[in-house]
Amino acid sequence: MAVSSRYNPTWDLETFFPGGSASPQFESFLASLAQDLDRLRQEVRRLDPGAPAAHWENLVNGLQDAGARLGQAGAFTYCLVSQDTTDERARLLLTRVGELRATYNNLWTDLDRHLLAVSDPAWQALLEHPGLREVAFALDERRRRARERMSPELESLAGSLAVDGYHAWGDLYELVAGRIRVPVQEGDRTVHLSVGQAANRLEDPDRAVRAAVFDRWEAAWGQEAEVIAAALNHLAGFRWQWYRRRGWDDILKEPLDENRMQRATLEAMWDAVARKRGALLEYFRWKAERLGVQRLAWFDAHVPVYQAQGKVTYDEAADFVIEQFARFSDELAGLARRAFSERWIEAEDRPNKRAGGFCTGFPLSRQSRIFMTFGGTASNVGTLAHELGHAYHQWLMDDLPVLARDYPMSLAETASTFAERVVTDAAIRHAPDTDTRLAFLEQQVLDGVAFCMNIHARFLFETAFYEARRQGPLSVADLNGLMEDAQRRAYHDSLDRYHPYFWASKLHFYATDAPFYNFPYTFGFLFSSGLYARARAEGPSFARRYAALLQDTGRMTVEDLARRHLGVDLTGPAFWEEALDAALAPLDEFLQLARAAGSGK
Repeated sequence: MAVSSRYNPTWDLETFFPGGSASPQFESFLASLAQDLDRLRQEVRRLDPGAPAAHWENLVNGLQDAGARLGQAGAFTYCLVSQDTTDERARLLLTRVGELRATYNNLWTDLDRHLLAVSDPAWQALLEHPGLREVAFALDERRRRARERMSPELESLAGSLAVDGYHAWGDLYELVAGRIRVPVQEGDRTVHLSVGQAANRLEDPDRAVRAAVFDRWEAAWGQEAEVIAAALNHLAGFRWQWYRRRGWDDILKEPLDENRMQRATLEAMWDAVARKRGALLEYFRWKAERLGVQRLAWFDAHVPVYQAQGKVTYDEAADFVIEQFARFSDELAGLARRAFSERWIEAEDRPNKRAGGFCTGFPLSRQSRIFMTFGGTASNVGTLAHELGHAYHQWLMDDLPVLARDYPMSLAETASTFAERVVTDAAIRHAPDTDTRLAFLEQQVLDGVAFCMNIHARFLFETAFYEARRQGPLSVADLNGLMEDAQRRAYHDSLDRYHPYFWASKLHFYATDAPFYNFPYTFGFLFSSGLYARARAEGPSFARRYAALLQDTGRMTVEDLARRHLGVDLTGPAFWEEALDAALAPLDEFLQLARAAGSGK
């Protein structure tokens, strides 16, 4: 990455707890949190379900305060582990915070029996209490879900066992993935890259480089595949056992509940995707012709042919993102400016960082931190915008009670993909030359490939895997076969080579806090496409409506949110077809311009 002169590309964690994983302040913070969780446990156990509303309010406020502190601790430790996968002390802290999270979750589970003991009329009266009204949706949701689970005692036991069982398999995956090194040839020497660094090389504009790195990439994951397969099998086995004890036979029940989404909405979305995404095959045919191959390989499908001229520096990327955000909303631009100037972002390209990108919130500090590896590409600029969209969403909700800030992943991805679209769409309109315009148009086409093909392949794989896992563990060969079959279906069998070890290389399959960490991405992409179409039609006034929608994301279902703010029905096909038309609209413009450009580069 080019040297930055104005914006530091490393984040500032010292403002939270000086000293990193050796911070004495953080040690004291965890000890105090543990003591307060013990005190809250006693308060929960002593609670009389018939207690006055004011007593309930005090207890709920105490739980919210502990939740915010736990969020602060979780964000800090996850940042530490992500910035340096060799930091053993940070991994141990992550485990400790996981134990505290289990304790906290068990407090709510203990509270469930009191929620269930309150009569329906008394419960409705409680929710109308002024001190609880703002979190009524979350509390009522909690009570409803408690009715669908095991007894609170068994749920508490399962949650405790999950720390060293269910969640531990996810932790093991992160440990193994963090140690993997991919050998890549650079001139006459071999360098060993982290998976994050190697992933950037898979986007190299030179097809020969991509092909060589992909071979080494597959081999590196293949060497660890048996261990990773064991983690995935045990993770899934634990999940199925938990579900069975609850009387659940549907693997999608929990992810749909967590995303506050009806099955009819999910099915309507995927049905529309399957009907519409075939248009992207014309892009594949064009690209194959440009590359001089009969059909694309996996390592071609997601990499653009057109690149914006040269590499951009981190400073240039920051200025560009802020400028484009300002065209939509001064608030969004101001938040981004603050994130860059106050070092909320870890973007340096260096060894020992984990792969991928994320945004995490520090609720006590009312700040966010963004993680990525910046390589100077247009895709990296899009990632910056994407993660800043998350930060903006969190910032809008800072003044709400903790429980009202708990929005589902599907709506989190809406804010991030909307922000990314703001940047790429504005970049197209203000492109200085044809190649730059083509580069950003192609990025939007590739978003369609990612969310309508890649993400659907993940969903198809995970659905098939969990169905097969009912009968017992699957071998590496079984997993490779399921993965390749899912990719063939999602990509209309259009590729010459697939990525069978994708199940091993994708962290999302091991995210124990978010089962089925896939379909919310497509939901967010398409929901934001529908929102963006309305933003363009309405003009500057939509920015305020958009902010109001985001502020409601923690206190209603996705269907209710869409009805209230957009007047649409997500369980039917109309909105999704409209959203797909908007999302895939850049395809025709790109192909026309690319063909007119002739042989181009």
